[in-house]
Amino acid sequence: MRIGELAERTGVSTRLLRYYEEQGLLTASRDHNGYRTYADDAVVRVRQIRRLLGAGLNTEVIASVLQCASGEEAHLDLCPELSRLLRRELTAMDDRIGTLQRRRSALAGYLSPGR
Repeated sequence: MRIGELAERTGVSTRLLRYYEEQGLLTASRDHNGYRTYADDAVVRVRQIRRLLGAGLNTEVIASVLQCASGEEAHLDLCPELSRLLRRELTAMDDRIGTLQRRRSALAGYLSPGR
C-alpha cells in the first residue's frame, strides 16, 4: 500500500509516517516511480508505535523494543534486557513527575491567600 492509504488506515499523517521511517521504526520499499510502498503488516506496526508512544516512550527507546512487540496492543515479550530498559524509563518518568509536582506546589503557593 502507498503512504496515503497507510495514513488513512491508521489515522496517522503522512508526515509522521515519514518521520517514523527516518527513525527506523517503519520500513518502506520504493516502487518504480519512487513512491513509498508498505507491506500490509505496516498497519499493525504503526499501531504498535502509537501505543508505545502513548506509554511515554521516545522513538529511540521504541526502536530498541519494537522487535519485542506483538499484536496491535504492542504486547512486549520481556527479556531481562528489555525489562531493565523499561525500568530505567519508568524511573526517569517518576523523576519527571516528582519535579513537576514540586513545581506545581511552588506555583500554587503564589495563589495562596496571604502571600
